[in-house]
Amino acid sequence: MSTDLFDDLPTPDVAWFPDWLSPEAAAQFLARIVAEVSWQQDSMLTPAGRVPLPRLTAWQGEPDAVYVYSGIRNVPAPWTPAVAQLRAAAEATCGASFNSVLLNRYRNGADSMGWHADRERELGDEPVIASVSLGASRRFDLQHNRSRVVQSYQLKGGSLLVMRGRTQAEWRHRVPKEPKVLGERINLTFRFVAGER
Repeated sequence: MSTDLFDDLPTPDVAWFPDWLSPEAAAQFLARIVAEVSWQQDSMLTPAGRVPLPRLTAWQGEPDAVYVYSGIRNVPAPWTPAVAQLRAAAEATCGASFNSVLLNRYRNGADSMGWHADRERELGDEPVIASVSLGASRRFDLQHNRSRVVQSYQLKGGSLLVMRGRTQAEWRHRVPKEPKVLGERINLTFRFVAGER
């Protein structure tokens, strides 16, 4: 069997930095962000009505970076110190500007995020989204919309995954439940939001 058969499989436009932060720096940022961020448990619209998100969240950014997804209107809180530091570092690595961040706090492996794409109009056609992981390692799946090819990453503490180009238009992603994971994970997804029109 020829390996050429696999040459045409789609691949997402991502940059992957598994050791972006040292283990020591990642642990320090995790502790600081847990303490300094105001966490909440939102609920999302489903066909069965509103249900609680299976994770805690927070939204920070510039005052005009209002972001709406799953029926949730996120008005940004001001940048907190540790989050602002990570924002500057992510901008330097990505060569992009970010005016907002969605923080997700996965308390253990029972917390998750279902299949979705970040395709809201406020993000533009080809958004750059920089995803920083702190704490417990969790699997992150990307699935191609047409072929259903799945690309998986093990997002450990201190890693950076950057999604760009046509990734949001052509792929969807998730963080599946992993009941055996007992530790906490915080994920920061930096982005540029055009704001309400």
